[in-house]
Amino acid sequence: MSQAPFVLGWEEWLALPGLGLPALKAKVDTGARTSALHAFAIEPFGVAGQREVRFGVHPVPGRNDIEVFCRGLIVDRREFTSSNGEAELRYVIETNVKFGDHAWPIEISLTNRQTMSYRMLLGRQSIAEDALVAPHRSFQQPELSYAVYERPSARRRPLRIAMLTREPDNYSSRRLVEAAVQRGVVIATVDTARCSLRISPDAPALDFAGRPGADFDAVIPRIGRSIASHGVSVVRQFEALGRYALNGAEAIAIARDKLRAHHVLARHGIAMPRTAIAYSARDARQLIDMVGGTPVVIKLIEGTQGRGVVLAETRKAAESVFGAFRDIDAAVLVQEFVTEAEGADVRCVVLGGRVIAAMQRQAAPGEFRSNLHLGGSALKVKLTPEERKLAQRAALAIGLELAGVDMLRTRNGPVVLEVNASPGLEGIEGITGKDLAGLIIDHICARATPGVETPVQVADHAPERSGANGK
Repeated sequence: MSQAPFVLGWEEWLALPGLGLPALKAKVDTGARTSALHAFAIEPFGVAGQREVRFGVHPVPGRNDIEVFCRGLIVDRREFTSSNGEAELRYVIETNVKFGDHAWPIEISLTNRQTMSYRMLLGRQSIAEDALVAPHRSFQQPELSYAVYERPSARRRPLRIAMLTREPDNYSSRRLVEAAVQRGVVIATVDTARCSLRISPDAPALDFAGRPGADFDAVIPRIGRSIASHGVSVVRQFEALGRYALNGAEAIAIARDKLRAHHVLARHGIAMPRTAIAYSARDARQLIDMVGGTPVVIKLIEGTQGRGVVLAETRKAAESVFGAFRDIDAAVLVQEFVTEAEGADVRCVVLGGRVIAAMQRQAAPGEFRSNLHLGGSALKVKLTPEERKLAQRAALAIGLELAGVDMLRTRNGPVVLEVNASPGLEGIEGITGKDLAGLIIDHICARATPGVETPVQVADHAPERSGANGK
């Protein structure tokens, strides 16, 4: 006895289980070559060779309150021409289509079919070889129901993060992007210098290099010294929009100002090397006495990564350096030199009030600064409970969710040298073997909430390929 043919009508219920769509009404159109699925908020992501796309679907016509967010592997990007002659470049994904007990893989292009009666069109290339299309019949396969969507989907659109940085290709930036992509998070690197703000009591606005700041749910500020003031203003504006900042504007401003940071740490009883400051070079001798005499470390207030830091071993050398800094109208700190540290310090990374990694940095021979980019070396270190608590208290005092806390081990216990709002990840990830970038992204995901509004489509710069036309 021959098996009855598998028949499809001109309209059918189908499922796309791989996309989380258990019921769709589709138009079966043998006049169209390829299939199309209604999609909005289309966001490509991933790396070369493994490009994916996230998108939202309104599976029920006329019910835009029902949203399902899907993701699929991109197999192509082609230009399609609609029946009215308009060309459109679309992403094409592959997934399984299911009619009752029948299922097979198909390619689907993603496009906005909001005005169409059917959320999906099934083209002839997607029809199984053993299927027979009956153009005068409808619903030949088992009936499904939109009732499966009556409970609003718990899945919101993917989290979207903006990372403020002028160095998108450095290790830390690349690792944060990589960690976000691995977790299905949309992340964009934004040049801080290209951000503009509209200050308004009733309608504040922020533009991230041509994209509205309101499109993003969270921001990772990695703001350099050269643009610190503007960067802090950008973060402050982002917070005014009600979005989550990994480090807030006020905390960044404190951390960037060494003198202010020392005042805050002192107010919270955080142990530090003895520190003094004055404006006039004539007061150099008094400053040296304030910190216990030479040797002393003289620091530019605005210095970073060991720049603008000088060790003066004698009073004469200290007075000479202090005078030189005054000649360039630079504010400086004078700090006691902790001899017993022997050129070593401890860097802790604190995230959400918890120390997630630590390393000891050792200065190169003949150098007192332990910064790795200056030739210093690093090794794993086990923190004492006192050191761990001190690092946590220092980050909390400044108000940073993510902080790099540098400490010295002295004969009287640990002291805090500096608290950094944008700690680098390269050295400490390599030494500890920990996925700090991943922990940072997880921390943001736990605290930021994806919006429910339809975001703008994210521009993609992947190579484009032309393909066959279709409807």
